Amino acid sequence: MSDEEHHFEAKGDAGASKTFPQQAGTIRKNGYIVIKGRPCKVVEVSTSKTGKHGHAKCHFVAIDIFTAKKLEDIVPSSHNCDIPHVNRTDYQLIDISEDGFISLLTENGNTKDDLRLPTDDGLLTQIKDGFAEGKDLVVTVMSAMGEEQICALKDITKS
Repeated sequence: MSDEEHHFEAKGDAGASKTFPQQAGTIRKNGYIVIKGRPCKVVEVSTSKTGKHGHAKCHFVAIDIFTAKKLEDIVPSSHNCDIPHVNRTDYQLIDISEDGFISLLTENGNTKDDLRLPTDDGLLTQIKDGFAEGKDLVVTVMSAMGEEQICALKDITKS
């Protein structure tokens, strides 16, 4: 056996999964679920009774956490559903570039320059106005399944 047979490719994410399984019957309102390949927040769950031969079914109504589209799914309550790993991280805003990207300061002092401004008009206006006024702004970035988006804003300016 030579050394060449034991060569492994290094992966940046250490093989971490973007989702984890959870039984459909245990998923509750305000939880997260993957519907049609999209990470969603559950807004309504209803469970039907078992039929003569079948399973109880769970009917999920959920909103995509990035596009705000409404999605629905019906799953037998004993089956597993994919649940996305959803993380929220706060970053300090450093700069807004002309091409719609923003520079953020991470906790360890590095910059993060790969995020676009949010598509939500209210949040976009708050960020641009606050930055123009020279306020110290902290944005909350939600990430799930390889996507990231700004979802909230805090003003930490000392008065």
